[in-house]
Amino acid sequence: MAAAQVAPVTQGVAVPQWGLVTRIAFRLCFVYFGLYCLLTQILSGLIQIPNWDMPDPGTVGPMPAMISWAASHVFRAKLPLVFTGSGSGDKTYDFVLAFCLLVLAVVATAVWSVLDRNGGNYVALNKWFRLFLRFAFAGQMLAYGMVKAVPLQMPFPYLMRLLEPFGNFSPMGVLWAAVGASPAYERFTGCAEILGGLLLMVPATAVLGALLCLVDVTFIFVLNMTYDVPVKLFSFHLILMSLFLLAPEFRRLWEFFVGNRAVAASSQPALFATKRRNSIALAAQIVFGVYLVAMNAYGAWTAWDKYGGGRPKSPLYGIWSVDEVSVDGQVRPPLLSDTGRLHRAVFDFPEMVVLQNMDDSFGYYGAAINEKDKTINLTKRSDNKWKAHFTFQRSAAHELNLDGTMDNHKTQMKLRLADNKFMLLTRGFHWIQEYPFNR
Repeated sequence: MAAAQVAPVTQGVAVPQWGLVTRIAFRLCFVYFGLYCLLTQILSGLIQIPNWDMPDPGTVGPMPAMISWAASHVFRAKLPLVFTGSGSGDKTYDFVLAFCLLVLAVVATAVWSVLDRNGGNYVALNKWFRLFLRFAFAGQMLAYGMVKAVPLQMPFPYLMRLLEPFGNFSPMGVLWAAVGASPAYERFTGCAEILGGLLLMVPATAVLGALLCLVDVTFIFVLNMTYDVPVKLFSFHLILMSLFLLAPEFRRLWEFFVGNRAVAASSQPALFATKRRNSIALAAQIVFGVYLVAMNAYGAWTAWDKYGGGRPKSPLYGIWSVDEVSVDGQVRPPLLSDTGRLHRAVFDFPEMVVLQNMDDSFGYYGAAINEKDKTINLTKRSDNKWKAHFTFQRSAAHELNLDGTMDNHKTQMKLRLADNKFMLLTRGFHWIQEYPFNR
């Protein structure tokens, strides 16, 4: 909030007097940010239990009914709202939720202002709310930072991505592949976010942490806006939260960075009046901060072993070129009736096989590979009746023969392990380059 004016000293204690605009702004921010933190993923960032995913509070209780009503009657939304299971933070639900919270905050601010017309300040409430907001913000920075420091958010391009034409990538896919292809850069950005979160949790470094977080989330917001990443609304809220935390220090920051003048210590009050209680409060904040770091680190490393770089890979891992296909005893060019001319088979994840056609389209199949029995069973989500069953033999490390049935046709395939010398995998890093190597 804006810098408080200080009234004459009474009994040795300076009593700050807030102006009308400052009081109204605080009421609005207190209600809106408080509700937003309690009804979104921010709350789950503060309450973490191993192997338990807390649902977004905004999707339970009376909130879905209220949001659905507002979407239908205020915004005339026709399609059913998507509440969960999407992965997008820019759903119609998210925007309508923000609208509803803003309306509630404006109404609550108006009522509060009428009932407390003569209030002088909210110093006590402000310091505790800022404590809550510091850790709420820090929890998100740690969560997002940890899945970059352990490169999970943007994984290294999967085998299928290496084959897909660049022109088929979505803008978000371009960003994900570009960052994922440079794990060192992803780790650097993750460490910057973690550092901002760590600094936020310590009172003495909270201003520096808020400044660093403002830079981090502004950069994230720009990427979201320019690469169409559906976290625009949430990252914008993080910018607003960082500005709220920095607001009491705006004048000091201006004097220091722009005015090039010495500044006094922060005038923000401590949580308690005694040194002993403040020391205990500091210790509690550090302990809770360690808890947040440990939980996010545990979650990231667990995820790394499940679906990150440490995940299990297919027993037949690799990109295989299809050299020959025999259907019902007739040898023909690599051709399958439901996929077109077959070009490659990609074995990456244990539970999936991707078939690439000559026209660069892809078919995705559920896979169950039994190394002991040397069998492969394929299924399609789009057709429950479709199935394929093969036995496989590797006559050499780079040769794979499949024999079985596919879609009720006896099918045999001969596959050859591709060389896979992609420039993205082999180029590496070079300190010295006489000419740019930009391909």
